[in-house]
Amino acid sequence: MEAIMTNNALTIRPYDTEDNAVLTDIWYSASKVAHHFLGEDKLHEHRSLVAELYLPQAETWVACLDGTPVGFVGLMNNFVGGLFVSPEAQGKGVGQALIAYCLELKGGLNLDVYALNVRTYEFYNRLGFVETERRPTDKEGLPFEEISMCLSK
Repeated sequence: MEAIMTNNALTIRPYDTEDNAVLTDIWYSASKVAHHFLGEDKLHEHRSLVAELYLPQAETWVACLDGTPVGFVGLMNNFVGGLFVSPEAQGKGVGQALIAYCLELKGGLNLDVYALNVRTYEFYNRLGFVETERRPTDKEGLPFEEISMCLSK
């Protein structure tokens, strides 16, 4: 699919292997803020997985402001595996544009969010996502409550 214009400065385009390093850096800087409770060791472990596994294997869409990547979303079918926006670009509509684009592509979206990540949970709530389930642990069995949410077109 070709790059699409979402407003004058913001474009969303498919992932390219050349994006890997910059998107991994965006993931890390955003995760240090949103997922600080996981700890530095776990974030470093996840960083390798993002670079080597998740970015290349997911259906990844890159948001660029004036041609510079500032965020991305990774999809597995209609499941949002991750949505990350660089801290400097947060609050500028990047995440909202990525969700709107993916919703248009898929017709409905599902995702999981940490309960401790209150800001992101509230972001998804504002976009109309509805909570469907809560689990006391995350997918790795760590003691961090996870919330499943969905949104239909």
